[in-house]
Amino acid sequence: MGGILSSFFGGPAEASESAGDGSSGSSRVIAFHSTNRWQLHFNNSKQLNKLMVVDFAATWCGPCKFMEPAVNEMAAKFTDVDFIKIDVDELSDVAQEFKVQAMPTFLLLKQGKEVDRVVGAKKDELEKKIQKHREAPKFAA
Repeated sequence: MGGILSSFFGGPAEASESAGDGSSGSSRVIAFHSTNRWQLHFNNSKQLNKLMVVDFAATWCGPCKFMEPAVNEMAAKFTDVDFIKIDVDELSDVAQEFKVQAMPTFLLLKQGKEVDRVVGAKKDELEKKIQKHREAPKFAA
């Protein structure tokens, strides 16, 4: 398996392209299939002042499938934001750690801390919150 390291760094083995409309080419959404890999990525993200949007979803969830193309569009639009997808059935321990109780749940994290959350297929609300939190806070002189 030569793709293990490249998959950790967002290579094709780890960044699974979502079944969107396919027009945007390769998806910028990274899907984690291992708790250890997720934990490593999450711990590394704590050192960066970069917004991370974690999409907690399930393959059987209709609203999750509805949101998938919108999330892919946002990932293409907001290239300064990390977009992560976690299947709650596959990584239930991660979902429990973040107290995910409904799908889809979108967690907005910065430096390892939750700054916001959107529960449900609320595309406009999610986009507004991403826009709000992706910019570094401006401090008065």
